[in-house]
Amino acid sequence: MEAVQIINARIATDKQVIENGSVLIDKGRIYAIKREAPEITGETIIIDGEGKLLIPGMIDVHIHGANGYDMMDGTTRSIQEVSKASAATGCTSFLATSVTSDLETLLRMIDKVKQVAGHEEGAMIAGIHAEGPYLNVKRKGMQNEAHLRHPDLSEMGLIIERADSFLKMVTIAPELPGGMELVTFLHKKGIVVAIAHSDATYEEAKKAFRLGASHITHCFNGMRPIHHRDPGLIVAAMEEQKVSLQAIVDNVHLHPAIVRLMHRVKGPEGIVLVTDALQAMGLGDGEYVFGGHQVTVRNGIAQLMDGTLASSTVTMNEALKNTVTLGIPLQDAIRMASTTPADVLGLTNKGRIAEGADADLVLLDDQFEVEWTMIGGKMIFKRESDGNHR
Repeated sequence: MEAVQIINARIATDKQVIENGSVLIDKGRIYAIKREAPEITGETIIIDGEGKLLIPGMIDVHIHGANGYDMMDGTTRSIQEVSKASAATGCTSFLATSVTSDLETLLRMIDKVKQVAGHEEGAMIAGIHAEGPYLNVKRKGMQNEAHLRHPDLSEMGLIIERADSFLKMVTIAPELPGGMELVTFLHKKGIVVAIAHSDATYEEAKKAFRLGASHITHCFNGMRPIHHRDPGLIVAAMEEQKVSLQAIVDNVHLHPAIVRLMHRVKGPEGIVLVTDALQAMGLGDGEYVFGGHQVTVRNGIAQLMDGTLASSTVTMNEALKNTVTLGIPLQDAIRMASTTPADVLGLTNKGRIAEGADADLVLLDDQFEVEWTMIGGKMIFKRESDGNHR
């Protein structure tokens, strides 16, 4: 592999934004970061950043589909299409995320993800996020009630065995019968235990955190709300330094003031930007089937027939732009989209522009549109001058 040099870019490191800087890439990793373009030697591919913003590849730990494809479809094609769509929006790694289903459907999804992993045509599969099926019907949101059930250690053991090392995150409602035992079980396996679609009280949430739960899926959505005499799961999570919060910043799921509050309380190291996207991402308004439900998307908002929100259509670059627009400092927003999710998943070589890190990089224009996406030093997506991509 030839060395690559990116010149004339605004480089967003974890400490500063370097103006007119350059990044040297060798063997798929970042070799050096300079404030100016060094002398070019040997066989080097030169990429002009044109003064635009270079950020670490974003990591989406919660995405269900894109471009008309759902990862529960049971085909490798669906996984590949989500991979390609993710890369086009500045996402370089993602967790293939399930919805509540019967066991057979979930196992089939796991099998297809494993078949694609290592052969992705776009963003890399960092693992699997199982959202359900052990969720509380009282806070089910769009999850299919027909398949919701209480935690079952035997069934979860089968799921883990089938997934091998791919199962990275499981979202559960710990207050259900057997829920605390499941938290302990998953934590001992090194799997991130996330909480959502939960009616957990403050005390129940605190117990789950003591047992190893460390993440909140789509915070504020699908869970007991805050009350001044019943603070619930959200306040319990905000008090715990080790607990990170997902934020869907699509101007629908969270009020701007709530996003700013989350940032003020947890800091960028405690918030993870996610899309929670369904197959409407990239296609827009229309009728879809998601999680066994009829979903209508109007003005970019996905809802069930009763008005319940059904995931999102936001992309990672849009979520980043929205976060900055709401008043969050640029470097904090980048950390929330890249570094913090990498840290949550233990991906020490990703989510940052630093010497020795994987050369997973994204170039953004001043409107946060993706100019190109690079993974491991290889150009995966590039926008054409007419706005199309290849």
